[in-house]
Amino acid sequence: MDLHTSLQSVMKPFLKEFLSKDPVGGSGKNRPPFTSIIADGILSVALDVAEEIGLPVIYFRTTSAGFFWPYFCTPLLTEAGEFPFSFTILYSERNDMDLPIAHVKGMEGVLRHRDLTSFYRANDLNSPRFKLLLNENLQTPRAKGLILNTFEDLERPILSHVRIQCPNLYTIGPLYAHLKTRLQLQLVLERGRGFDLCEEDTSCIKWLDNQPPKSVLYVSFGSITIITREKLLEFWHGIVNSRVRFLWVIRSDSIRVRLGDDGLETDKQYKYLGKKLINNYSSDRGYRVGYFLAPQEEVLARPAIDRFLTHSGWNSTLESMVEGKPMICWPYFGDQHPNSRFVGELWKLGLDIKDTCDRKIVEKMIKGLMVERKDEFLQRANEMAKLARKSIEEGGSSFCNFLRLIDDIVKG
Repeated sequence: MDLHTSLQSVMKPFLKEFLSKDPVGGSGKNRPPFTSIIADGILSVALDVAEEIGLPVIYFRTTSAGFFWPYFCTPLLTEAGEFPFSFTILYSERNDMDLPIAHVKGMEGVLRHRDLTSFYRANDLNSPRFKLLLNENLQTPRAKGLILNTFEDLERPILSHVRIQCPNLYTIGPLYAHLKTRLQLQLVLERGRGFDLCEEDTSCIKWLDNQPPKSVLYVSFGSITIITREKLLEFWHGIVNSRVRFLWVIRSDSIRVRLGDDGLETDKQYKYLGKKLINNYSSDRGYRVGYFLAPQEEVLARPAIDRFLTHSGWNSTLESMVEGKPMICWPYFGDQHPNSRFVGELWKLGLDIKDTCDRKIVEKMIKGLMVERKDEFLQRANEMAKLARKSIEEGGSSFCNFLRLIDDIVKG
C-alpha cells in the first residue's frame, strides 16, 4: 500500500511533464502527438493527469471480469450484511465460509464467502489494503474505455453487468493466443515470456515427449505462490498416491515454514525439499522443474499433458482453456479465489479445492479428474477451447474488439 501511494505521488508530476511536452522524440525527430493513454486499472494517477491535460484514458485490467465486478457490488454486500465477514464466519469451521453470496449481480447461486477475492477476508471495511483496492477499482468508470483479457463467450453474463458501469468495453482475450494468431508466428512465440517473473527451463519438454498421450498431470502454482513444507508434503503424497505421471514446477525459494505469528521465513532445512522428493522418486513417473519456471504454454500444448493442477492465476487459467486442459484449482490469493470457483462451478472445467490441503482430498480430486470423470471434463474443456479460439479468429468477438480498440486509439 505504501509503495502504491509513493508511486502515485512520484508518477504524477513526471507523467504530466512528459505528456505535456512538444511531440519531439529523443532523436530530434517529430513524433505524432499522444492521442490516448493506456494505463493499469489500479493507477488512478493516470486518470488525474489525463483529465488535467485533456487526454482520454483507456484502462487495462489483467484479471477476469468476475474478479473485477464484485468491487462495484460492495455497497450492496455491505448493506445486506454479507461484508465485512463476521469474525464467526471468517475463523470458524469451513462450512460457514460456504454460505452463499446473494448480492453480486450476475453471480447469484455461484459465489460463496470463500470465493470472493482474498482481499475481502480483511474482516474490516477500513482495512488500508482493501480500501485502496476498492477505491482504485471504483475509479474505472472515469476512463474512456476498459480493456479486459477475456472473451465474450466465457464471461458474457458478468460482462453485461460490467457494461452498465463501463459501457466502452474491449474484450480482446485470450491475449497470448490472440498475439500468436495476429502475428502468425507460432514457432517463434510458443515460448513467449511476456508475463513470467522467472526464467524458463525447457529441459522438461524432452521428458514430456517420451510420455504416453494424455498421461501427465502438470503441477504449477505460479511465480509468487508461497507454500509451507506441510502443504507441500500433503500435495506430494496426494499426487504420488494417485499413481499418475506428473510434471511439477517446485521452485526452491517458494518453500517456507511458518515461525509463530511472525509470518513466513525461508526454511533452510527444507529449502531443497522439492528437489529431494522428485530426485528420490522414479524418474519415469515424475519430473521436477526447479528454480526456473517451465515454458507453460509449450507444456500445456504437449500431447502428453492431460490435466493441470494450478493456482488459478488468470493467465494460467486462460492458457489451460485454450489448450483444452481441465484443471484442479488451489488458489493462493487475489483474483485466484473467484477464478477457481468459476472453473469448477460456472464453466465446469475442473475441480476447486481452495482452502483445502489434505493428501486424501488431493488424491481423490486427481483420480476424479483424470480417471472417473475424465471424459466429462475433457468434453467440456474441448468445447471451451473451440470458443476461445473462435473469439480470436477473423470475425470473432476479440478480433473485432481489438480492431475497434486500435481505431479508437488512433482517433483519440
